[in-house]
Amino acid sequence: YAAGWWAGSTALQADSLDSLGDAGVYALSLLVVGRSLRWRAGAGVVKGVIQGLFGLAVLAEVGRKAFLGMTPEAPIMAVAASIALVANLACFFLLMRFRDQDINLRSVWLCSRNDVFSNAGVIAAAGAVAWLGQGWPDLLVGALVALLFLHTSFDVLRTAIRQLRHPAPATAVA
Repeated sequence: YAAGWWAGSTALQADSLDSLGDAGVYALSLLVVGRSLRWRAGAGVVKGVIQGLFGLAVLAEVGRKAFLGMTPEAPIMAVAASIALVANLACFFLLMRFRDQDINLRSVWLCSRNDVFSNAGVIAAAGAVAWLGQGWPDLLVGALVALLFLHTSFDVLRTAIRQLRHPAPATAVA
C-alpha cells in the first residue's frame, strides 16, 4: 500500500489493498480448512464482505483522485506491480487444482486470480500513464479492480449464503 501511496496510484493502492486483504483471507482459510461446511461457508461470508468493502473503498479513492486530478508516478507503479505479479502467478498456479473443492478454497483461488488481473492492469496503466502523461488510465484500472472486488464479493457471498441455508447432508462413514 505504501508504494501505491508514494506513487499516487489508485490502481496500485487497490492492488496492494487486495494483497493485504488476501493475507487475512488465506489465514482464515487455513483456520477453517478441516472444519465443517458451516464453518467454511461462514468464512466465505467474511471473505465476501471483506472483498465488498475493499471494492467500495477503492471506488471512493477513484472518485477522490478524479476530483483532485492527480497523475501517478508510472515507474514506481510498474516496478511494484511486476514484483507482485511474479508472486501472485506462483500462488495462482499452486491453487488451481483446488479451486473446485469447496467455497473456502474457491474463494482463495479467486483472490489469486484477481491479484494476477490487478497486477497486469496496474502494469498496463503504468505504461499508459507514462505514455500519455495523464492520470486517467490509473483511475480506469483502479475502478476496474474495484468492480472485480465487487463481482468476487457477490459470487462468494451468494455461494456461501446458499451453503449456510442449505448445507449438504453428511455422508455416512463406513
